[in-house]
Amino acid sequence: MSESNKIYIFDTTLRDGEQSPGVSLNNHEKLDIARQLQKLGVDIIEAGFPMASQGDFEAVKTIAENVKGVTICGLSRAAFNDIDRAWEAIKVADQPRIHTFIATSDIHLQYKLRMTRQQVIEAAVAAVKHAKKYTSDVEFSAEDAFRSELDFLCQVLEAAIDAGATTVNIPDTVGYATPAEFGQFIKEIREKVPNIHKARISVHCHNDLGLAVANSLAAVANGATQVECTINGIGERAGNAALEEVVMALYTRKSLFNKTTGINTREIYRTSRLVTNLTGMKIQPNKAVVGKNAFAHESGIHQDGVLKERSTYEIMNPELIGLNVNNIVLGKHSGRHAIRDRLAELGYVLDDSELNKAFEKFKNLADKKKEVTDEDLVALVEEEIRSIPATYELEYLHISSGTRVIPTATISLSKNGEPVEDAACGDGPVDAIYKAVEKITGLNCTLLLYNLSAVTGGKDALGEVTVKIRPNGSAKTYLGRGVSTDVLEASAKAYINAVNKVVYDKMQAAEEAVALPKKEGV
Repeated sequence: MSESNKIYIFDTTLRDGEQSPGVSLNNHEKLDIARQLQKLGVDIIEAGFPMASQGDFEAVKTIAENVKGVTICGLSRAAFNDIDRAWEAIKVADQPRIHTFIATSDIHLQYKLRMTRQQVIEAAVAAVKHAKKYTSDVEFSAEDAFRSELDFLCQVLEAAIDAGATTVNIPDTVGYATPAEFGQFIKEIREKVPNIHKARISVHCHNDLGLAVANSLAAVANGATQVECTINGIGERAGNAALEEVVMALYTRKSLFNKTTGINTREIYRTSRLVTNLTGMKIQPNKAVVGKNAFAHESGIHQDGVLKERSTYEIMNPELIGLNVNNIVLGKHSGRHAIRDRLAELGYVLDDSELNKAFEKFKNLADKKKEVTDEDLVALVEEEIRSIPATYELEYLHISSGTRVIPTATISLSKNGEPVEDAACGDGPVDAIYKAVEKITGLNCTLLLYNLSAVTGGKDALGEVTVKIRPNGSAKTYLGRGVSTDVLEASAKAYINAVNKVVYDKMQAAEEAVALPKKEGV
């Protein structure tokens, strides 16, 4: 791959993406996503904002310790404390990067920062120099760059590069730009900043007007060499430029852009699915590249054309993004070796313990379904194998419900191996299940979201339930996910999964509280 035509992909799913309203990922989930992003082939993972909270700091540090072969980046404001905290989190990374920012638009200077232009330049320079003491890889962002006065922005960028910034980021923070003017904006920056050749030009576009991807591509056409984006386009407000759309646009229109990325496109679909499952943010069916309908054809004319020659109505092969349209079908007679190999093809390398657990779950499912597809296997592994340690597990579930009876649920949960049983009535069977779980666990929660969808087609499809709960008295929300051929069982599993996350968080907080005095006494 020629360095001159490479576009670096900076993924901020774990930082800007997690700022999506209602999204809250634990450390285990963030690490799973980071590992998948490494498989996808992104160049830089922005793992979080270490100064934001202790939890964010721990998550960034965990990723830096465990995900190798990729640049791990921590975000910081243009403040020494922020920068110190970011470095503390990422210093163990193979390739650490500090990303520091300050706003440069007059509206931000007047109303948010209450600083003069000269003060902003001085703060930017001081921040970059301080970060440079820790690492040679320093990125500087001019927040709200597109709404900044161009000559002043160029002064800030020149000063930041002189101070040691190796990447300068030009964000369209509020998604205000249009492609033609944003492309021209990048072109003028290249012309007016005398030392711009010493730094990589990055862009970070938001999607408030639905133009984030178009603006990013316009920037690439005018000299930007790094694009900041997220999986499925998640992020603040209407989100960010969608990584999969940027990458596939550059790939599909390579003759136009003459640019390439290091992305393994066959990991796109699985990465999209993982982020969807862990964030609970479902993507609309007509979403470009990874949406359910992206490769579907209902029109008779379109169907006829595709059958005769795919390129008549498809500009991308679905297998190119890892969407296998001809899944190898496994059944109850399939052996452990076949399951292991198929999971490896899907990107899951399991140890012996995990494989044994996966095989047991597979056999149970195969007894209920004639065919077990790739989607079924992925759902089983993500739900059953790669979950957090479970305090509570479902032993059995009995439901009594109908049009003229009060729905009642009797549930048995094992708590650390010991069975606990209780029953409850509700407005419906799902409500009864959740009330019974609350009685057993002693946790009273508000159900904020309940979503039921089919993982695969057919009458024996796996039902996938996603719930979002908020423990009473807490501001934090938790996502739970459950899969089963029985939608009520899937509903129970999803709620129990969320409850386990609440319990796990409480245990972690208790352990930290016990350890804290010891640390202070050292």
